[in-house]
Amino acid sequence: MKDLIIIVIVALIFVLALAYVIRKKKQGVKCIGCPYAKDCAQKSNSCSCNTK
Repeated sequence: MKDLIIIVIVALIFVLALAYVIRKKKQGVKCIGCPYAKDCAQKSNSCSCNTK
């Protein structure tokens, strides 16, 4: 029973994360998770959030 509960929780987390990514992509966000994702992608047409 414990295994089933753990599997359900992990699956729920995965589904919610996937829904978040799909929702953000539909909004036009290039770099999901970056605090400036929508702004930098709109200004430069590419994301430089991960470049250092």
